[in-house]
Amino acid sequence: MVSMYAMRRTLATLPAFLAALFMVFGPAVQAARADMLFGDKLTLRDENKMGREFDQIIRSRMAMVGDTYITDYVDHIVARVVTGKRPMPYRVKSAVIANPLLNAFAIPGGFIYIFTGLIQAVDKESQLAGVIAHELAHVSQRHVVNRIEKQKRVTVLSTAGMLAGLLLGAVTGGETASKAGSALVVGAAGAGTAAMLKYSQEDEREADHVGLNSLVKAGYNPQGMPETFAIMLKNRWFDSGADMPSYLSTHPGLSDRITYLEDRIRRMPPEFVTRGEDTTLLRKIQCLIRSKMSPANTALAYWDARPRSEYTPMDYAGRGNALMRLKKMEEARAAFEKALSMAGDDPMVARETGIFYFSIGQSGKAAGLLQKAVIKNKRDALGLFYLARLQAEAKHLELAAENMRKVEKLVPEDWEVHHHLGMILGESGDGFGGNLHLAYAAVYSMNLDKARRHQRQAGELAQTDAQKKQLQELADLIEERAKLKK
Repeated sequence: MVSMYAMRRTLATLPAFLAALFMVFGPAVQAARADMLFGDKLTLRDENKMGREFDQIIRSRMAMVGDTYITDYVDHIVARVVTGKRPMPYRVKSAVIANPLLNAFAIPGGFIYIFTGLIQAVDKESQLAGVIAHELAHVSQRHVVNRIEKQKRVTVLSTAGMLAGLLLGAVTGGETASKAGSALVVGAAGAGTAAMLKYSQEDEREADHVGLNSLVKAGYNPQGMPETFAIMLKNRWFDSGADMPSYLSTHPGLSDRITYLEDRIRRMPPEFVTRGEDTTLLRKIQCLIRSKMSPANTALAYWDARPRSEYTPMDYAGRGNALMRLKKMEEARAAFEKALSMAGDDPMVARETGIFYFSIGQSGKAAGLLQKAVIKNKRDALGLFYLARLQAEAKHLELAAENMRKVEKLVPEDWEVHHHLGMILGESGDGFGGNLHLAYAAVYSMNLDKARRHQRQAGELAQTDAQKKQLQELADLIEERAKLKK
């Protein structure tokens, strides 16, 4: 599934992304603006609306990770941190963005996004949880919303521009994005609004304080938070040519805050700082990210530099993925076979090896390994995806459709899943369902002309009220996505 490991360059999306931010936040703030002028505040309903609309833009413009091994792992950490923040005014929703920057950000309404670069950089789960706790604290304490509310005397455009500039740096990073964000804000409202781009020291101190409390309540070692900030500082010059990671540029005073956090932690009960943690799953997730989302040569160099005596089964599978991407198939086969010999019952190892055999056309071996993988992990979207494709090739269309529908429920906005489901349904004689899902595939890949063609073809075949309702839902989505392209 290509979009599960999409590596589109984020900067290429900036013009449309920026325009979409103006379009989305302008109406959202406009709706609340009349109340704000009379001294009222943005409501939770307003925040949730902004969050949902912004999430739609993120998912249409950014490279989202759909491998449920990775997303479920992040969901678990987020849910655990949220248990330490109750009561939380939002239902928190997380997503993972395929981007090498050490970054994470959260927006009003409880949406939080973690970059793969951050997952790759940490040494322990508590470090990742520390950033998540800090970001969710910014949201629960309404720091961004408070900035909007303070701009009562400026135009709606400048308010949207301020927020767009703030999030532009957080999403993309890099000197180009930083300048674009600053230019946007200055053009909209002048230097006064530009000064609002960064979180204040007071905001950061409060987010550190509230986040650290939730981290401890969730059962994590509190040292994870300052340790991650130290990792970011250490890597500040390794940010794809940028002057500093965007996390540092939008979250000031990191060095002083590390000192403050360490001072707080020293005063905590000793049992908090002696909490241990198992890094086994984190290491496996990092193997997936490195082997499939880093440049193939860079990934292979990492494994070449490690002694074989230190390899885990997933290290061999990761090395196999890197070799496969470099078209070194015999070496890749040897690496996958070694992984199987060490941990043949590991569902992640079985899945990765099954995908390899799928890629070289050995369907029999691939099917057995993929079936083992999805039996052991029923939420393995990538394993189910490749298994359904094998079943479709073998003309077991009913079973293939059943499994691809399971994938669709797990990753509902992946265009490639809808494409293959549409092809399977069409081949099985379900013209309406085939065209419906091909339309969804086109919507999620932002090819709206193609989406409308399949929408019309599905409409010609629609007979039941249920089908007509499905068509209306599709039409609504096409209209929503069309606004993002204006």
